[in-house]
Amino acid sequence: MSFYKRGCFVFFGSSLVALSLQLFLVKNFVIDGGIIGISIILSHVTSQEVGLFLLLLNTPFFLIAYSFLGRRFLILSVFAILVLSLETYLLEPFPVLTNNTFVVIILGGIALGLGVGITIRFGGCLDGTEVLAILFSKRSPFSIGQYVLFFNIFIFGSSIFIFGLNEAVYSLATFIVAYKTIDFSIQSHL
Repeated sequence: MSFYKRGCFVFFGSSLVALSLQLFLVKNFVIDGGIIGISIILSHVTSQEVGLFLLLLNTPFFLIAYSFLGRRFLILSVFAILVLSLETYLLEPFPVLTNNTFVVIILGGIALGLGVGITIRFGGCLDGTEVLAILFSKRSPFSIGQYVLFFNIFIFGSSIFIFGLNEAVYSLATFIVAYKTIDFSIQSHL
């Protein structure tokens, strides 16, 4: 597949994640995991843009990615993060589509997981913890989604102190939907 086609899929995947974050999750205090989740927490605490933290916190992981996964992966991943950062910024003024917890968990989780999975499947990633999950999954029986879930237990636990127990449980439920969708979208023949 051409680099241009990969870039189009990565753009689409990143856009799905931005839509999920801004139109379903963030304003309902449902966080994603990984660097995105940490960025949401820091954004809430400091009132700075989520996109700023995404760029700053992901940089060391993308340097690791370059060493182990190559230049194409790095370029597609940096492109994905830039699209995600810009689109979360542009979507910030829009209200959430719903406050219904069930709908937020299901639709937000599916859009998030599909976006992450498409981005990984076509050669990039959106989050430093995904870089580690990709590297670890190559050397073990666990899937990328399972590794990402393992990494995120800590982040969801931390969110209890910032957003409350209910929101942390909703975040974990959303991520379980997302992690299943990540593995499906990576392994399926879309």
